[in-house]
Amino acid sequence: MGIHPTAMVSQRAAIGENVEIGPGVIIEDDVTIGDNTVVMANSYIRSFTDIGKDCRVHMYTVIGHDPQDLDFTGEKSYCRIGDRNIIREFVTIHRGTKPGSATVIGNDNFIMGQTHIAHNCRLGDRNILANTAMLAGYVEVEDDVFISGHNVIHQFSLIGRMSIVSGLSAVNKDVPPFMSVGGRPAVVTGVNNIALKRAGVSLPRRRALKKAYKVLYLSGFNTGQAVKRIRKMAQTPEVAHLLAFIARSERGICRHEGRMEDRW
Repeated sequence: MGIHPTAMVSQRAAIGENVEIGPGVIIEDDVTIGDNTVVMANSYIRSFTDIGKDCRVHMYTVIGHDPQDLDFTGEKSYCRIGDRNIIREFVTIHRGTKPGSATVIGNDNFIMGQTHIAHNCRLGDRNILANTAMLAGYVEVEDDVFISGHNVIHQFSLIGRMSIVSGLSAVNKDVPPFMSVGGRPAVVTGVNNIALKRAGVSLPRRRALKKAYKVLYLSGFNTGQAVKRIRKMAQTPEVAHLLAFIARSERGICRHEGRMEDRW
């Protein structure tokens, strides 16, 4: 374990083996840092934050700070971050706003510079958030999602698995899994075939998903009618996940409005 002499690390923090803590870092009481994690210069880790193993926390990050919520009472809440996450410079990740609640980030995520993850967000695994992605409170991101730079995600939005949000977008509805979205407001522009291919999803399963997409967005049916028809189709894992996502969507899913250039 290497702790720079200018770092301020609480004796009540639990620091794992082979952890590196750089100059000017502040780590408060009741923080846990897992083995082999690196916390670089001038980062601030607030109380009630857990960071897993093999993470890389870059310069000037703030993790576990009080939520930007006028209803926050100052009671104990948490920020929990899994293993092998890369958190780049000037990222801010806030803890939960209600007593006992938590902001939760899974494993193997790549969170690029100046991204903000607000209170009570939940991120799964293997997500990429490009520079200055802004996630408001209670946003949920599933797995293998790519959120491009300079995006704003409305509070309580769901971002479905293996979807992609193009840069400079404003998301105010739920993003269905396996879809590409973009624009202000964000609309669905097609199936995220590149991600599906990279994930090894077979051609028959990709075709089944494309057929479901056409029923959902290009058939003229409303969402309820489309769902009924999709349920009668081949239930591949991807189609089943799409249906389950729509069923739990409370904000409603993103609309489809043709080519991206028509939105600007």
